[in-house]
Amino acid sequence: MLLNEKTAAVEAILFASGDAVDEKRIAESTQTETTDVEKIIRILNDRYDSNMSALTIIHIENKYQMCTRKEYADYIKAAMESKKQTPLSNAAMEALTIIAYNQPVTKAFVESVRGIDSSSVINSLVEKGLLDEDSRLNVPGRPISYKTNENFLRCFGLSSLDDLPPLVREDENNQGSLFEEETDNNNIE
Repeated sequence: MLLNEKTAAVEAILFASGDAVDEKRIAESTQTETTDVEKIIRILNDRYDSNMSALTIIHIENKYQMCTRKEYADYIKAAMESKKQTPLSNAAMEALTIIAYNQPVTKAFVESVRGIDSSSVINSLVEKGLLDEDSRLNVPGRPISYKTNENFLRCFGLSSLDDLPPLVREDENNQGSLFEEETDNNNIE
């Protein structure tokens, strides 16, 4: 393996890992001596410096980790906060509603109700911290069941799931009623 290829390999390993990687592991995976790993890290850091890159590689005990420079922390924080505050899509609201009223449920259940693949929507809701994995069902494939969590309650201003509004129910005239008590409570005198 040539030096440029080893340098690229070390960069790829550190980028893909996200965490600190032991220099011995880097050396083994790139078929390099540990002393050469240190030289490769210097080459990468020199390259990042000369290009005024936001990236740097830090040395922690006998490990290396790719990270961003401190001066970009405020930008990163702003970007991550806005990602979490992104409004939910209609698909996400549908999936969240199905799970909130029927929990714990599997992705397959949500998909059967929605009639469309919901994997990415559910994964997004887990990433946003609105859903948790509840357990694995004891059936073939051992699918994961999902449930809402305290963050869901907090975000929607609920004290408990009992505070969810009643589901829409069909009356004799095929008109949906959001609240069962609607006709009793809305009489104008």
